[in-house]
Amino acid sequence: MDFKLDDTQQMLQDSVRRYVDKDYSFERRTALLKARSSCSAADWAAFAGNGWLAAALPESDGGLGGSVVDTVLIAQEFGRGLVVEPFLGCAVLAAQTLVAGASPVQREALVPALADGSRKLALAYSEAESRGFPDTVACRANTVDGGYVLRGVKTLVLGGVDADAFIVSARIGDGEGLSLFLVDATSRGLSRQPLPLHDGSWAAQVTLDGVKVDAGSLLGQAGQGLAALRHGLAHGTAALCAELVGAMEKAIEICAEYLKVRKQFGVSIGSFQALQHRMADMVAELELARSMLYHLLASMANDDAATVQRSVSQAKALIGRAARVVCGQAIQLHGGIGMTEEYAVGHYFKRAIVADALFGRADHHEAACAEALQATLIQAEGQA
Repeated sequence: MDFKLDDTQQMLQDSVRRYVDKDYSFERRTALLKARSSCSAADWAAFAGNGWLAAALPESDGGLGGSVVDTVLIAQEFGRGLVVEPFLGCAVLAAQTLVAGASPVQREALVPALADGSRKLALAYSEAESRGFPDTVACRANTVDGGYVLRGVKTLVLGGVDADAFIVSARIGDGEGLSLFLVDATSRGLSRQPLPLHDGSWAAQVTLDGVKVDAGSLLGQAGQGLAALRHGLAHGTAALCAELVGAMEKAIEICAEYLKVRKQFGVSIGSFQALQHRMADMVAELELARSMLYHLLASMANDDAATVQRSVSQAKALIGRAARVVCGQAIQLHGGIGMTEEYAVGHYFKRAIVADALFGRADHHEAACAEALQATLIQAEGQA
């Protein structure tokens, strides 16, 4: 895999960083949080106008034809600025699940509106017992004349507060396979409860109490939705990991500047060898996380589905833990000021804490990797 950005990718990264530095200051973000805003209409329009919502959507369906690398470049810069708009939930997770699971006719009808920002979809897949994984689903879709009736509760729906419609995973009757349904947010029997997260972003809990949808609301083929969910979650995990890499970068930069200006005993504390060692450890964790992100991108480009799933779990566990360590150490290096709401560095740690809860916690993904390794060893022993 070529780790160097081409000219187009470099321009994309530079444009997002300029926007975050100029138009998405920490003070402006703080004002959005105080207003309890889950999405600024002006910022979302700017994301669409700059082509960031369409970057990784297929060109044949109205997107710009980019790849997951483009998504990662945008998400990394958003992580540096702690952007609270639902780019991850709507423009990555739901959009990529739609692209993977919908029929060509459905994509043609829906993708252009996602690309220009006029519609927002949110993926409602997670449930209380699922621990962030897509294959544990209690939501049911019972067949009725001309359609289906959905019943169930979905949790931690990213982007769900402002979504126009939801992609809902459910089992049809007692069937084994998962199916995906497009459900309008105004449907009778659907209710959503906004959930403010610890880092200032928002999710929703979506309750489906006898929601009736027509047969055309089924995305793709019945019982074939799991592969699309895993595709969307792989892209979403890559974007989340990139956010954390960006957050670690910025937290280390803030620390480096602080250590230069903070003085004790008449000298800059950055001259203290113990603090230099701690900064070196933080940079080492960042570079390890960056390498793991590259590994995930390479796996998504080259490997089979089972290998990609292991790479997703490996990246989610390692990068999530690295972000908690780096951002936590950033607070320690600042002392008491790092704990205040008015200072930026503590908010990076909050994002790392929330990120660990999304798409499955680190220990759950490590357990999944262990199970996959054990299955591989058993298979190898059987073939010996």
